[in-house]
Amino acid sequence: MRTYAIGDIHGHIELLRAAHELIARDDAAHGGGGTVVHVGDLLDRGPDSRAVVEHLMRGQAEGRPWIVLRGNHDRFLPRFAVEPGWIDPGLSSGRHWLDHESLGAAETLAAYGVEIRDHVRTHADVLRAVPKVHLRWLSALPLWYLIPQALFVHAGIRPGVDLSQQTEHDLVWIRKGFLDDPSDHGVLVVHGHTPVGKVTHFGNRLAIDTGAAYGGPLSAVVFDDTGLHLLTEGGREPIPVPANAAVM
Repeated sequence: MRTYAIGDIHGHIELLRAAHELIARDDAAHGGGGTVVHVGDLLDRGPDSRAVVEHLMRGQAEGRPWIVLRGNHDRFLPRFAVEPGWIDPGLSSGRHWLDHESLGAAETLAAYGVEIRDHVRTHADVLRAVPKVHLRWLSALPLWYLIPQALFVHAGIRPGVDLSQQTEHDLVWIRKGFLDDPSDHGVLVVHGHTPVGKVTHFGNRLAIDTGAAYGGPLSAVVFDDTGLHLLTEGGREPIPVPANAAVM
């Protein structure tokens, strides 16, 4: 079984298309049939969140084997549409999505032709401009995807808690308690959410958000019977695994 994973996209449609092209070439060269997992944060900060949503929805509708997980940034827009006063409890600032300049609400809404005004008028504009099918699709995205080699999730997991008991809040927001935990989780956890300079294997987890939101690359990796590799224009590159890795 061949499984690919793509890091946090953040509205960068051209980077996403390029990553899909890399995957398509690699998959064809190895017999086809691979599944592609996107670890969330489709929206915000980048220039065309709408195009990212449409591209992924179209691919799934055409039968492409694409798994799209929910990130914390993928909650803001659909939740605003149904509960405009909601503030995500994961935001330490306690500020609303629209009022928090660094979150990227302005860029996402601009991709739908909406300019941020006051909350009431912006909410009315969102209901008018954002297709309901987009909102429903975003709200229904799964939180995790499991294969024998790895668990794919946006932010991480609460160590020691069964997967069936993990909370959505932890799956899309966790950092402290997961990133600093060296224990064996029983399976390699593949995640985004916390940017790294390059795809990095930490022994019990694999971090694949390489900062596309901030001008970095959008990375894609592949799991198959030959091991774990980073995809590049020049081909596959092995990802170094720590000697003391708990999970391979």
